[in-house]
Amino acid sequence: MYVIVGLGNPGRQYEGTRHNVGFDVIDILADENGIELKKLKHKSLVGEGRIAGQKVLLVKPQTYMNLSGEALLDIYNYYKVSPEELIVIYDDIDTDLGKLRIRKKGSAGTHNGMKSIIYNLQFDTFPRVRIGVGRPEKGRDLASFVLSRFEKDAMEDVKSVLKSASQSVEAIIKEGVDAAMNKFNS
Repeated sequence: MYVIVGLGNPGRQYEGTRHNVGFDVIDILADENGIELKKLKHKSLVGEGRIAGQKVLLVKPQTYMNLSGEALLDIYNYYKVSPEELIVIYDDIDTDLGKLRIRKKGSAGTHNGMKSIIYNLQFDTFPRVRIGVGRPEKGRDLASFVLSRFEKDAMEDVKSVLKSASQSVEAIIKEGVDAAMNKFNS
């Protein structure tokens, strides 16, 4: 079984923000694969189904970004998946807007949600899909930037990268992380 986690913040005020692109990809995967995200379990909104013939659990932690690791630890301990079967999708200010980066493992960088996950799980050897959201202009507070919405002229790039991110998750499941990296890293 694969546990696919999209990071974001719950609540209408965060919908469509840079920090919620992980939630957006989970929504796309759910829609395209007929998976309902209705259960509130393990401090998360979850839905079970199949993607590429494999059983999956789609997860949107409801703990707010900075405590994402609490929800993931609960899920990890309950489902006993291997690190390779855990896929985390999140926003990345160090990747250009509209670009995608898949990695097998790595540090959290500046991302507080990832810091919480690595701290709670005590390992960083899980695949992740990083979605480029651009960098804040000089002098702008990072928190206000990631909690802001995309500019209208960026929406085509955003829709395209969200679609690519959902396809990359399916590729990781179907073909493995190395093949997905070769196919989708830009």
